[in-house]
Amino acid sequence: MGAMGLFFISAQAQKINGTVYEQSEKGEQPLPGVNIYWSGTQTGTISDGEGKYKIERDPNAHMLVFSFVGYANDTIHAPHDGNQYDHIMSGSKTLDEVEVVNRAKTNFVSRLSTVNAQTITSGELQKAACCNLSESFETSASVDVSYSDAVTGAKQIELLGLSGIYTQMMSENIPNLRGLATSFGLGYVPGSWMESIQVSKGASSVINGYESISGQINVEYKKAETSERFFLNLFQDHMGRSEINFNTKAGLNDHMHAMVMGHWSRNGTRHDDNGDGFLDEPLYTQYNLFARTDFHAKNFEGQFGVKGLKEDRRGGQMRFDADQPRDVDNGYGIELITERVETFLKTGFIFSRPQTSLGIQQQFTYHHMDTYFGLRDYEGTQYSYYGNALFQSYISDTRHTYTTGFSYLYDRFEEQLNDSTFNRTESVPGVFYQYTYSDGTKLNLIAGMRLDHHNEFGFFATPRVHFRYGFNEHNILRLSAGKGYRTANILAENTSVLASSRELVVREQPKMEEAWNYGLNFSKHIDLNNRELTIGLDVYRTDFINQVILDRDADAQKVLVYNLDGRSYSNSIQLEANYELLRGLDVTAAVRFNDVQMTLNNELQEKPLVNKYKGLVSLSYATNLRKWQFDLTTQFNGVSRLPSTAGNPEPYRLDDYSPAYTIVNAQVTKFFRKWNIYLGGENLTNFKQNNPILAANEPFGPYFDSSIIWGPINGIKVYAGLRYTIE
Repeated sequence: MGAMGLFFISAQAQKINGTVYEQSEKGEQPLPGVNIYWSGTQTGTISDGEGKYKIERDPNAHMLVFSFVGYANDTIHAPHDGNQYDHIMSGSKTLDEVEVVNRAKTNFVSRLSTVNAQTITSGELQKAACCNLSESFETSASVDVSYSDAVTGAKQIELLGLSGIYTQMMSENIPNLRGLATSFGLGYVPGSWMESIQVSKGASSVINGYESISGQINVEYKKAETSERFFLNLFQDHMGRSEINFNTKAGLNDHMHAMVMGHWSRNGTRHDDNGDGFLDEPLYTQYNLFARTDFHAKNFEGQFGVKGLKEDRRGGQMRFDADQPRDVDNGYGIELITERVETFLKTGFIFSRPQTSLGIQQQFTYHHMDTYFGLRDYEGTQYSYYGNALFQSYISDTRHTYTTGFSYLYDRFEEQLNDSTFNRTESVPGVFYQYTYSDGTKLNLIAGMRLDHHNEFGFFATPRVHFRYGFNEHNILRLSAGKGYRTANILAENTSVLASSRELVVREQPKMEEAWNYGLNFSKHIDLNNRELTIGLDVYRTDFINQVILDRDADAQKVLVYNLDGRSYSNSIQLEANYELLRGLDVTAAVRFNDVQMTLNNELQEKPLVNKYKGLVSLSYATNLRKWQFDLTTQFNGVSRLPSTAGNPEPYRLDDYSPAYTIVNAQVTKFFRKWNIYLGGENLTNFKQNNPILAANEPFGPYFDSSIIWGPINGIKVYAGLRYTIE
């Protein structure tokens, strides 16, 4: 249908829905991961973690195909006068008269998708603690997550060897977690709220804006109409972190449903296991609430929601007392008080012409941070509005579809660092057009262009193209190319610099960042012992035309900020295989190599703090009838270049490269009828970065630096939890 699977505009088109089941000893059980598509077309979808699906009507097709490994394809007649079709998979494939039963995939790339988009379902998220979005990629080979410093607890992602600022973060296909939310936003999305996550590598659709450079991460929240009636998740780890998550829904009438999701988390225990005098993890309390409604009529439907968050985060030296004056005698402390409000409205209008609809997305965000880092004070406020109007229809016939429209992005930033004020306003109207072609069998093409006008940088064009060719059902090739742009937020995106004694020196006015991304994905599906072995190869390159450089190599006591003068690029190659090795035992194995170079101080060199390689092996075993589940993930992390500390005295110098290291996480889950309990451990090898804080004994001296983080800063962590569900 288009990039990232189903856009909101697609959701407004005429569609049918239902649930897919399989027969087991316990009767009919929902079956996730089933491919559902109209026979003879490329219009399709996949059943979610509850076995539910929605698929857009194709006016030229009426035979619906259900395809899942271990079952023969089922085809049913779905006439146009119906709108709901539940289905029980039948005709299981046999080998030597022995029936083979397969578990649903919880992490996959749809064969029908034109874009290389990996879907991480709620089932995959429950294989680890997954307390928030930053902890949702422990079993992913594509996305890396690490601490940005050793004091604040901020986490950052990495995709294709590039920092998370080059990945467009989305909430239900609306850009989100931008600007002031960049450093800590991954902690604002509770794991139990998420229905699924889609990770798209490389160029994305022009429909969602111009900001994606290395890819997109889109979070789909639970929906009021389709979620469970009540869900409760309790979590506790041995370090003192506690969490309560819940969601509940109600049907207001036949046309409207409402839902409330809540989250409370707290860490109130002080730890200093490495003896450097600093808290290993900051103390914090977060309150998070999300209320939403879904409504629909014959030719109209929409969604409205409001989210509110408040967080108080404190850290620094063990001896620091926040109630006393902030001075050298009291010690080094930090505090970050965050208040955030989001509200969104999505509406869709369906026209009588098939596959023709109009969708409108709107979001307003208020974000305020009041913080201090030692003797540094930082305060920031952001007001943002995003609007997107999309019209979809077809040319001649439904093989040729298009989506066109206009968008508007507004950001008002008010920032203050000590006595200096940094205010700016960004206003960006834009128009776009995207054409999609499908021959109904093998070939898919998405070509898009958008034109935007930035109030400071003027007009700029964003071309993007995606191509998919299925040689047959076992061999699929995807190609992509496109441009991306973004404006840098120097202070908000680099709070790790503020948590050090380095002087931030801005040599010149930052320009708009601009880059090309090129990608290739080849997937091969092999029938092996009546189970499917999936092998995927990803090759991506990003070339920067301009980049805002943060140079930590030129001077160990400074961070220099300037525009790229020379080359900057990233090459990323990944090979991944997925297979059910034994009945109930799923295995994922992957290896990735990164070559990331940038011009620093007129010299092309390796970008610091990027692993040259990563390996991953993930095992997941479920017993018969899924009474127990055991998950084990091992990550092999390669060496990375460290920023130069040659200008520091000998005690405060680091090696040129970090060592390679291995991380092991494990979890066991016991399932009951309406609830399950889980027990897990993270970093079971107890590997920790030595001396994560330089000059921790002199936090107000010139060599103090907590931002050079290349590995775990905490050892073994043991946790337990309970999930309770009423369908």
